[in-house]
Amino acid sequence: MPVSKEKKEALELKMNKLKIYEDDLIEKFILGSGSGGQKVNKTSSCVYLKHLPTGIEVKCQQDRSREMNRFLARRDLCEKIAHRIHQEKTKRQQQIEKIRQQKKRRSRRLKKKILEDKKKHSETKALRRKVKEE
Repeated sequence: MPVSKEKKEALELKMNKLKIYEDDLIEKFILGSGSGGQKVNKTSSCVYLKHLPTGIEVKCQQDRSREMNRFLARRDLCEKIAHRIHQEKTKRQQQIEKIRQQKKRRSRRLKKKILEDKKKHSETKALRRKVKEE
């Protein structure tokens, strides 16, 4: 699936805003590796980009097509440079951080506090129940 014209133009605008020029990029195509079978391992579809002024490097092998990987690598490079300039977290970084926070193990003190709160809440709910008449 090729990249649409609108997406390419939007990426070019973003690159111009961040002052990323094609002359400042080193682009290499590397043999793919990992899952995907023989096709991935035979073709040089993995894209390596290096932005010379900042020294930021990006490698992309998300798709089987070289053209799509070129687009994705440039998009990732823009995100990294924008993060370095503006110190703002991208959506992707926020998602990664959120997952990391969710997977983080709770401390014993926090577990104990949560259980105490649950017990207290259940006791207050028990007091709200209707009284059985005999």
